[in-house]
Amino acid sequence: MSAPAAAPARTLPPVLRHPGVLFGLAVLLVVLVAALAAPWLGTVDPIQLRPRLRLRPPSGAAWFGTDAFGRDVYSRVVYGARVSLAIGAAVALTAVVLGLAIGLVAGYIRWLDTVVMRVMDGVMAIPSILLAIALVTLSGAGVLTVIVAITIPEIPRVARLVRGVVLSVREEPYVEAAIGAGTRLPLLLWRHVLPNTIAPLIVQGTYVCASAILTEAILSFLGAGIPTEVPSWGNVMAEGRQAFQLAPWVILFPGLCVAATVLAVNILGDGLRDALDPRIARRVGALR
Repeated sequence: MSAPAAAPARTLPPVLRHPGVLFGLAVLLVVLVAALAAPWLGTVDPIQLRPRLRLRPPSGAAWFGTDAFGRDVYSRVVYGARVSLAIGAAVALTAVVLGLAIGLVAGYIRWLDTVVMRVMDGVMAIPSILLAIALVTLSGAGVLTVIVAITIPEIPRVARLVRGVVLSVREEPYVEAAIGAGTRLPLLLWRHVLPNTIAPLIVQGTYVCASAILTEAILSFLGAGIPTEVPSWGNVMAEGRQAFQLAPWVILFPGLCVAATVLAVNILGDGLRDALDPRIARRVGALR
């Protein structure tokens, strides 16, 4: 009697087998776990002032050293991950949703295309950092204000991406057939146009997230970001710039966290682009 056939081995989806995607997800998972577990991973209160312990170098008692106010840099970096990741995720989600809506309308409704795109071009003509600083200065420092200030410059980039996809999709035979069959515009966009934007939007969303994390750090470092009492990577670096020569660790460790997180998100975006774009996937397969 023959032995029963072995069950087929379960393998990861093709997207998750890409080394860039795996690396980016691994680093982001570590940062996310650290952010969520900050109350347990942080050694002391991140806003506790201890003047007698000011500017202490890294040691067993203070892993990342202390700042000019005696606050534990390690705890501030761990808690700062919450703010930086939350801002990056909020900006990416908001920019993708609003940019998707604008891009769909501009790409499919021809008479609105010129007007909407000229407005988007006008927003893109303003440097994003300067626009964010101006909005924060006018509205006052705050997490919500920073999210809005960073989101506005990112919306036109997403909108132009979606518009380009829609312009190519609306000429496809199956879209023309759906129009000929009398499909209403909302259903047409939802069923035939929107699915073609998902893959590019996922990739663009990772780039927006990385840009938002970096922009928040720049704004906070310049003193135009979230309030200084809120621990974030940018605020920690800003507080250490005055004593950089005496205590470089105050800027070093949050700077490494920003660099590692932004690099991981960008590598994740590149990996998703390679895995989700069939043209690139076919080219890589041919090289192998």
